[in-house]
Amino acid sequence: MTNIDETGEFLKSLGFPRLNIHATARHHDFISSSKRILVIGPMGSGKTEFAARIWRDSRVALKKKEVVKRLTSTANVDRRNVFVVRSALDKSRFPDYPEDALAYRGGYEQCGNRIGAIKDSFGLEVLIAENPEVGTWIIDEAAFFDERLAYLTKDEAESRGLCFIFPTLLLNFRREIFNQTARLLLDTATDVVPLTAYCEHEECLRDSLYTYRYYLVDNQECPALYFDPLIIIGGDRTKHDGREPDYCTRCDDHHYLPAKEYTFFTLKPFGELAARGNISPLFAELAAFQGKIEESRLYSSILGRCSEGIEREMLMNSLKVPLIAERALIYLYAEQNLLSEEQMRFFIQKLDLDRDYLSKRLADNRRPLAL
Repeated sequence: MTNIDETGEFLKSLGFPRLNIHATARHHDFISSSKRILVIGPMGSGKTEFAARIWRDSRVALKKKEVVKRLTSTANVDRRNVFVVRSALDKSRFPDYPEDALAYRGGYEQCGNRIGAIKDSFGLEVLIAENPEVGTWIIDEAAFFDERLAYLTKDEAESRGLCFIFPTLLLNFRREIFNQTARLLLDTATDVVPLTAYCEHEECLRDSLYTYRYYLVDNQECPALYFDPLIIIGGDRTKHDGREPDYCTRCDDHHYLPAKEYTFFTLKPFGELAARGNISPLFAELAAFQGKIEESRLYSSILGRCSEGIEREMLMNSLKVPLIAERALIYLYAEQNLLSEEQMRFFIQKLDLDRDYLSKRLADNRRPLAL
């Protein structure tokens, strides 16, 4: 058995499907039907730009003679007809471009009436019904939609010959499968195109696979804590606000992720105690975040898990990010489902937490709470 076969068998044993992995230099294949193509890579690796290349390829392919249409069509569906789908929630990305633009870092393609925005897979179903001649669907940042999307696109591909292209993050800033939607897209995909980028650390030129989230506080790079809210909707421009994150792509050595061990050793167990009625340990930890961070278990955990030098400096910088108590509560409530609404309101009131930040981030993570 070759190394490639062994790798395939190993991935299969972990529950990952066999996929056709492609180089990125070829023009798009509009002849093959029923494909679900994952275009994956960290932020800044060119996923949306790759999608824009497919749009440009379609403009060329549509100029071919009628004989080509017979090759690229299934019934009344022509895969040279491309439609771009974006999230209706992400209005702030690339605000300087036209409304009909498929925008990426460094440029855009105007798609006219072949671009639309949806909130969920039901919105995609409507778009497909309204555009029965479209054979190729580009769904930008597909992992941000509900998990039903994976099976809707699979059914449409297999029943009607449609092709779907998913430029999306597969891994989140924690270097984990982004969510259940990402996992199901991987499970139902037929092809994957992996993209990489240079590590954006100023002293590194290695290949990067990971998206790195950080905050700028007093012009210092402060890595996001592991329990930072999973989804934060916002633009791609640099921000100098400790409430709003910045992103770049980093290699293994320069991707800092503080408090992962703390989250599972301390924060989540405290949330589980609160779920069983004992809120005292969690309350004390959140109170320490509010002004006596050195007395928190978070502080001692990070300090004790890194050696002297730049790594310690970077990891300890994470404690300079504001609203740590709010971030911890969002993780326990919206992501782990450990706290009740009543408990959330109790902590928010007693600790005088930032209601505006909590409302926005809980809405981003689809767990809105009236505060």
